[in-house]
Amino acid sequence: MRSIRIPGDRVGALVGKEGASKKLLEERTGIKIQVDKEGGVMIFDDAEGVEPINALKIMDVVKAIGRGFNPDKAMKILDDDDMYLETIDIKDAVGDRQSQVARARGRIIGREGKTRKLIEDLAGVYLCIYGNTVSIIGNSISLPIAKNAIEMLLHGSEHSTVYHYLESQRPKLRIAEMGFDL
Repeated sequence: MRSIRIPGDRVGALVGKEGASKKLLEERTGIKIQVDKEGGVMIFDDAEGVEPINALKIMDVVKAIGRGFNPDKAMKILDDDDMYLETIDIKDAVGDRQSQVARARGRIIGREGKTRKLIEDLAGVYLCIYGNTVSIIGNSISLPIAKNAIEMLLHGSEHSTVYHYLESQRPKLRIAEMGFDL
């Protein structure tokens, strides 16, 4: 049995309408989940016949939903053994001042969500900015590229520099999409 906490306002997303998301997650993994109203999640992964990889992946799915992803995107982690969740704390890069955190969040999101959308499209990842964190769901090739782009933005790089970096990584991503090892 494992336990994890998610923000209380994300409990509804984890459970879903009439328990649909929770039920789907339990069916896909064979692992029972218990959620309380405050955000405590108990994962009963010690049942017989449960694949060990599912026990690890369900933790990432719950964390992803807790970090702001909708359940459909979070469950992409279960679809592919090469999908991972990475969370970056904005405060680690810019400090504790709320004005700096808000500015950094704005830089990552961009005007009308343009920068966030470009990072998702060019790197082939899913991105969610929630509270003081940026979470990324991607594969072993695209995840480090997106993480580097976000860290560049957090450390003050120009948006155009980040866009050029992402464009320069496209050939690497295309080769990986074809199934060749890098």
